[in-house]
Amino acid sequence: MSFRSRVLSLVEVVLRVPPLFVIDEILKIGLGLTELSEHDLSSSLINENEEKPQIEILYNYTSVPDDPAIYRFIIVALVRLLFSAIGCAGGICLFILSTKHLMVVYMYLMSIIVAYMSYYMNLSVAVTVIRYAENISEPVGYIELATTHGMQVFQTNVVQGILAFVFMYVHLGSRNHVIEKMLLMSFVFPSPLCLLPLPAQIKGAIPLIFALVPGYLINVVLFTSVISVVQSIYNGYLQVRNYVSNFGISALVESEWVRLNVPEVLRTFWILRVLEHAGIFFISGYWTIEDGNSPSFRLLKYLMVTGCDTLTAVLGITSIVSYICNLIGKFFQWILLMEDENDKNFGTVSAIVFYILALQTGLTGLEPDVRFVRLCRNFCLLFTALLHFTHNVVNPLLMSLSASHNPSLRRHVHALLVCSILVVLPLILMYFLWSTQEPSTWLLAVTAFSIEVIVKVFVTLSIYGLFLLDAVRETFWEKLDDYIYYIRAFGNTVEFCFGIFLFFNGAWILLFESGSAIRAIMMCIHAYFNIWCDAKAGWSVFMKRRTAVNKIESLPEADREQLRQLEDVCAICYQEMQSAKITKCKHFFHGVCLRKWLYVQDRCPLCHEILHSVDATDKRDNSNIEQLNPVVVEQNDER
Repeated sequence: MSFRSRVLSLVEVVLRVPPLFVIDEILKIGLGLTELSEHDLSSSLINENEEKPQIEILYNYTSVPDDPAIYRFIIVALVRLLFSAIGCAGGICLFILSTKHLMVVYMYLMSIIVAYMSYYMNLSVAVTVIRYAENISEPVGYIELATTHGMQVFQTNVVQGILAFVFMYVHLGSRNHVIEKMLLMSFVFPSPLCLLPLPAQIKGAIPLIFALVPGYLINVVLFTSVISVVQSIYNGYLQVRNYVSNFGISALVESEWVRLNVPEVLRTFWILRVLEHAGIFFISGYWTIEDGNSPSFRLLKYLMVTGCDTLTAVLGITSIVSYICNLIGKFFQWILLMEDENDKNFGTVSAIVFYILALQTGLTGLEPDVRFVRLCRNFCLLFTALLHFTHNVVNPLLMSLSASHNPSLRRHVHALLVCSILVVLPLILMYFLWSTQEPSTWLLAVTAFSIEVIVKVFVTLSIYGLFLLDAVRETFWEKLDDYIYYIRAFGNTVEFCFGIFLFFNGAWILLFESGSAIRAIMMCIHAYFNIWCDAKAGWSVFMKRRTAVNKIESLPEADREQLRQLEDVCAICYQEMQSAKITKCKHFFHGVCLRKWLYVQDRCPLCHEILHSVDATDKRDNSNIEQLNPVVVEQNDER
């Protein structure tokens, strides 16, 4: 990407940040209801007993339906909620605008701000001159006013000239020579005119009269753009409807996510927000407060607490977490010498996990100290989740290295190094937490996740070692499949038991600690996918294996003389047969290979005959299959 493209991309990202700040400020005041409940309600409801708690006062007044204070409070609350909702909706609409329309909106808003600043500065000069004249009993002439306020008027006119130039550049109204002269006069003339010996009423009206010119242009632009705005909204609606009908809503969300560059915008918003709060931290003198902690720790704690106090702030910190986890994924990709794009899953899945944890624990509604503790705990849970993600990457790599007999020693060493990291880090985390924290449900959850990842790593290493041992054997290892099955069954059983434990742990938190609808929903999802589906899949594998074993045991075992006369390899694995099973169609196969084949179908791999006795229903089904597949029947007849 060229430098110009990068600059334009950065500008587009910065242009979408202000709407997020607007939404964030609205959410910070609780949609306008937080300050209302703390101030307006206490001032509206007057109770004789001032020592009664607020809830009791509210209860007593709500029991009197004719009290006007209650109705006034409800009306004010609804009005504030309505305006806050309109502000949030406007911020979202501004955020999703195209870059061209976004620039138009910003130019219009800038023209309003410049016009207001010009009017305010001219009004300040007029008020200053009027007050000076009122404090002097004698009439004041132009010379005296010019001598007294000349420097202020000069400075104001310099700033007004700059504002006039900016307004003429950004305003969206008609542009001609006459209008530009009128604009310059409306910005520059009011301050000098206030020095004339005119009545106070006229001096006070001069800024407003001259502000009518830019105000007129602003209003003309607003009213003449209504039709084009409505048409643009309708065209956008038609485009969205056509896109959804052709590609689906998921494709629309994905394309808009890329177009708006949402992660980059959220990261920029959060970084600017953190810089803002860092400035507040130093200006307010929090750096010099002595509370037993270092100033750097107080700064970190303050920034982390204020960095997740609203929903938009949580989205911003989630984007930062996603970016950091994506870098971690690239780091492990570099260690494992991998060339695929598995690192992208780290950022996406980590962001989803962190955001769900934030919503589940009610992070934005907690007190600052409690929020900091909860945020640290969420980071610990996210750390254990990262360990699981890393294992999901290194596990198939180790299996492929061992099964393909890859001679690259460097890749084996790097993969084993990552496995050792996945064992050491959970042990360090558990030792630190159990030595510094009191036992709690959260600590039990982190411990369960840590032990689970350690067990999964040892299962992977055990299977990896068996594959390596099989690679150096000169004969076929018939028991290898059984050993791998038992090791994986052990790992899956441990994972299933931890899933049940985490479900009851979450149920305890839901009932006795911090219940919420999101936590209940997540528990239902966990119970379905991690308990019910895993149990169902495990039971299905177990039944298939047991059925296949019973079928294999019903077949006769080939003796050494039969194997010597056959002098052939297994048609499934192409390995030499030291032992074999004989099917009804007189074909020889390894018992393990034939058992794996029976997981898929019940017919002989060579002649497609039924391998075991079946009941009448199965015979009817098989006859129907043969009728539907005459090619198979003809091939069997030829054999």
